Amino acid sequence: MPSKTLTSIVMAILLVLPLTYAQEEELEKCGLTNLAGCIAQKFYEFTLGIINAPIQPFLTMSKSLLSEPVNVDIFLPIWAVMIYILSLFYGILILFSGFNFIISGYSYEKRENAKEWLKNIVLMIIFVQSSFFLYKLAIELSASMSSGVLNMIDEHFFMLTADNLPNFGLQLILAIPYVIVLLLTVIFLALRYFIVSVGVIFFPLGLFFNFIPFLKGYGKLLLNLLLIAVFLPFFQSLILLAGSMIADIPSFQSIKILLSIVTFLCVTLLFIFLASFALSKAAFSAINSDVGKAASMVYAKISVPAPDPKADNSQKKLEDFN
Repeated sequence: MPSKTLTSIVMAILLVLPLTYAQEEELEKCGLTNLAGCIAQKFYEFTLGIINAPIQPFLTMSKSLLSEPVNVDIFLPIWAVMIYILSLFYGILILFSGFNFIISGYSYEKRENAKEWLKNIVLMIIFVQSSFFLYKLAIELSASMSSGVLNMIDEHFFMLTADNLPNFGLQLILAIPYVIVLLLTVIFLALRYFIVSVGVIFFPLGLFFNFIPFLKGYGKLLLNLLLIAVFLPFFQSLILLAGSMIADIPSFQSIKILLSIVTFLCVTLLFIFLASFALSKAAFSAINSDVGKAASMVYAKISVPAPDPKADNSQKKLEDFN
């Protein structure tokens, strides 16, 4: 019995010692000897917490939308339906290619065109059937690259701080514009997330069009938009990293809040610029395609007014009179 009692006392002491040391460290940090400084520090942290309360959710959401892979698994059934619809055209295209090869005769150019058609059809079937996995692989690659860049940024960099008086004064003035810019950034990032998630449905369609010569312009339109939307977070993360590195320059430390606003504005403007560039480039490509040229010729014929027979008769009578 005495041995058991002694063992229990030793175990109790061993369990209490870590707690005692932790309490002593806490007392050294905030105790009766430094009560005034401790109260001031806690009040400072509480005030910054209140100031950063409307900013923290937007920063967390921005990081999540930039670094996490887009979930496209929910659209897998719709993707399967799209693949089923496109597969109905495989046999027609193969028959068309074989028919062109048969009627090519001794024409070397026609035989090469038929072989090129058949090669494009085989590649199209391979890429279209595996489009879901290729698209998901591109999303995961973009997310891993973006996450690697974002991990290099201090998580407290874009939050409001009181490290120097000029910057603290600017933060009080520009707090509301900063929240508005963050809200705008989150909206565009959410729009990009929606485009990428729904894009898994249109990605096989873009691949299908890209292997058909007279529809290639429209295939490039879809592929350019989707691939830019997929890999856009990597470039936006680089902009955020560059903004955080520029803030380390002494001349920018007093205007860190202004630099943060400019950085997030650049992130939003990059989305608008690349989307506009992809649309304009794809539009020119579609116009220069065979379908675009045919549509332009038809429109030109329709827009030219037909000659008025009455005007011709009047002109003829005037010539006869003279």
